Amino acid sequence: MKICVVGAGAIGGLLAVHLSNSGNDVTVVDVGEHLDAIKSGGLKVLMGDGSEHHAHLRAVEISEDIGEQDLVILAVKAQVLPLVATGISKMCGPDTMILPVQNGLPWWYFQKHGGEFEGHRLETLDPTGILTESIDVDRIIGCVVFPAGEIAEPGVVRHIEGNRFPLGELDGNESERVESLVQLLTDAGFKSFQISDIRAEMWLKLWGNMSFNPISAMTHATLVDICQFDLTRTLARTLMEEAQDVANKLGITFRVDIDRRIGGAEKVGAHKTSMLQDVEAGRTLEIDAIIAVVAELGRLVNIPTPSIDTVHAMVALLDETLRKQNGIVRLTSQ
Repeated sequence: MKICVVGAGAIGGLLAVHLSNSGNDVTVVDVGEHLDAIKSGGLKVLMGDGSEHHAHLRAVEISEDIGEQDLVILAVKAQVLPLVATGISKMCGPDTMILPVQNGLPWWYFQKHGGEFEGHRLETLDPTGILTESIDVDRIIGCVVFPAGEIAEPGVVRHIEGNRFPLGELDGNESERVESLVQLLTDAGFKSFQISDIRAEMWLKLWGNMSFNPISAMTHATLVDICQFDLTRTLARTLMEEAQDVANKLGITFRVDIDRRIGGAEKVGAHKTSMLQDVEAGRTLEIDAIIAVVAELGRLVNIPTPSIDTVHAMVALLDETLRKQNGIVRLTSQ
């Protein structure tokens, strides 16, 4: 299969290497030192079990020059999507599938939703409408990303834990094309399966991200530290309770309870969330798709989200301050 991975970071890089090594024709799109390193020496993945995987891939900066692909994996962070959206169509043939693998809720949430808010555009995620206009919804396959990782250095991705990629059609129907992607990921060594309610699974992943990520970004604490410190564990629970009320109003049922979700995060251990990694690297923070959208949905369904609003305001100001000062914040030992 001809596959283009747009964004070869923690998740995109993990997917690109394993898909290439399982016999697919993979091209990656990236920028800067990471792209230069991939061009010169390939892309390496350091797995959580201690194994190493390496692949020499075609690596480019401009996706428009790639040509038609069978599958386009959008692995850039949500805030970068508008910058690449207009070039996606140039990679699409008649049957090209698009697999977004961002954290949080997606811009297409209410497309093919079938509920009261069918077709509603989320202003937080697609304020100008460029994503809705540029990316054909009929090509999209929903995906929830459970692996965690980080860029260890240019050209090297470190996998922390997890290997599940649940997939599903946006309208909830089963399809042969989703099953083909399930097999593709399975052959590459991942755990994948087709589910009928991809949005419910997204909420389950979001539950942790929207609470632990901003807390870690502001406190510089790892997952296990947040979960084992009474005050932040209580705060995470409060954020999850508010999000659960919003999700329930939208017809979402969580298949695990809050204590189990917090316990799962605690078991990950001393892992820095992706948002904390971004603070330490001076990158823009992935706020809108992880926490701001929950506040927007709360307003849409008339559910108050006071704690979510407060944490959103604080982490948004942190992001603004870092960008204005072109700075980073990183704790170092004395």
